[in-house]
Amino acid sequence: MTDNASPADLADTRFTDYATDGFYDEMFFADGQPRPRAELLAWRLKTLSPGELAKRQRAADQALLNMGITFNVYGHEAGTEKIWPFDLVPRILESDEWQRIEAGLRQRIKALNLFIDDMYHDQKIIRDGVFPEYMVKSSKNFLKQCVGLNPPKGIWCHITGTDLVRDTDGTVYVLEDNLRCPSGVSYVLENREVMKRTFPQVFDGLSILPVEDYPEQLLKMLQYIAPPTEDEPTVVVLTPGIFNSAYFEHCFLAQQMGVELVQGSDLVVSNGFVHMRTTRGLQRVDVIYRRIDDEFLDPLTFRPDSALGVPGLMDVYRAGRVALANAPGTGIADDKAVYAYVPAMIKYYLGEEISLPNVPTWLCADDEQREYVLKNIEKLVVKPANESGGYGIMVGPRATPEQHQQYRELIVSNPRNYVAQPTLALSRVPTLVGDHLEGRHVDLRPYILYGEDIYILPGGLTRVALVKGSLVVNSSQGGGSKDTWVLKNGTPRISDFLASQG
Repeated sequence: MTDNASPADLADTRFTDYATDGFYDEMFFADGQPRPRAELLAWRLKTLSPGELAKRQRAADQALLNMGITFNVYGHEAGTEKIWPFDLVPRILESDEWQRIEAGLRQRIKALNLFIDDMYHDQKIIRDGVFPEYMVKSSKNFLKQCVGLNPPKGIWCHITGTDLVRDTDGTVYVLEDNLRCPSGVSYVLENREVMKRTFPQVFDGLSILPVEDYPEQLLKMLQYIAPPTEDEPTVVVLTPGIFNSAYFEHCFLAQQMGVELVQGSDLVVSNGFVHMRTTRGLQRVDVIYRRIDDEFLDPLTFRPDSALGVPGLMDVYRAGRVALANAPGTGIADDKAVYAYVPAMIKYYLGEEISLPNVPTWLCADDEQREYVLKNIEKLVVKPANESGGYGIMVGPRATPEQHQQYRELIVSNPRNYVAQPTLALSRVPTLVGDHLEGRHVDLRPYILYGEDIYILPGGLTRVALVKGSLVVNSSQGGGSKDTWVLKNGTPRISDFLASQG
């Protein structure tokens, strides 16, 4: 097919060997016709000469290598550092759908913030019988040391990564919330940069929302929560160090914001404030974007054996002389069992029905729901309440009878720690496999900044399960990522694009 193809030819644009296999495909309908939002992209891919897409994929991989875009895998036999796996075929969202997603995320983050604040103060939602008390008392992420805390501006969850999935019927669900130290946003920005470097013409005729202003928006939010100061507030990014899986991201965000990247040993509490050691002496620090877990923040308040944190930090924080993002204690809303109550939270705190639905969830702590899970475990996905990175998950239809029995025993021994959900048929996006395209399952992690306003990064991180048939998209377990395009307005048509080219 050429740029002079007739409208009749364009209407039949398809990848003849590509099959949707009964799944919702983000680019194609079941009959092979491209969805309107992806018509122009599908046509452009179709017009590439044989081997051209694979050639550009190799160029993208080389660009990632040259740019040093990596992540660490603990215990990986080939070494800790790996090049970020990236697939060149993007995922496209229409502007109308994105606006609905944005509205749902704003609603959700407001309710979660109110819930966290309530948990560390009056716990009205418990007294009113909407949320069970045992869920808090048994949560390993509820920190007694944070009771009574009042974070700056009343905001607890400044940076959130909320995972979304699409089922076979096209419905978008919230899979889980990540409110402690959500990672991956640097790859959103670098994916877009690599696309522009290696495949610039694919953007022709498309108006796509930019993502490049995220560091500016992040810095703006961090400065907003700073305690009063006569000068511009000093912001730092606190990293646990080079062996952390997201160390590349810590460096990247600090560099992009123009702030210092520090470790706990670089900070000291003196005269009631946090200071950074510099070659010119101590410099006061006003805001810490911390990328270390709560329990390691301050050995005087949390784990006494922590060498990653800053002794006395929490006293300065309680006194309102330094801001922390995210606030300590946000992990109470990161619990997959607590997740099941988000629709009730939205109703309770906002008086609204939930806009973006949860995936139906069974709580194994409930006797009746646990009985259902034990009897139907072969059909369900079983998750531990507080693991991350895709670890500890059992996908029932793909597990062995021995694994089913193992998880029955785990559930019975510690029911509070497990939830179960139906096995969703996650949507797929065409992905380059060798020299051809195959469907691979994806999810989506938009990033939400809560400051003076709520900012949501357009699109976010599309994570892709690069292993055929796999539903696990985490990079630590063989997943990769794609650039995510949110169209500014309307749906681009091939005929309009060709007409604009004369």
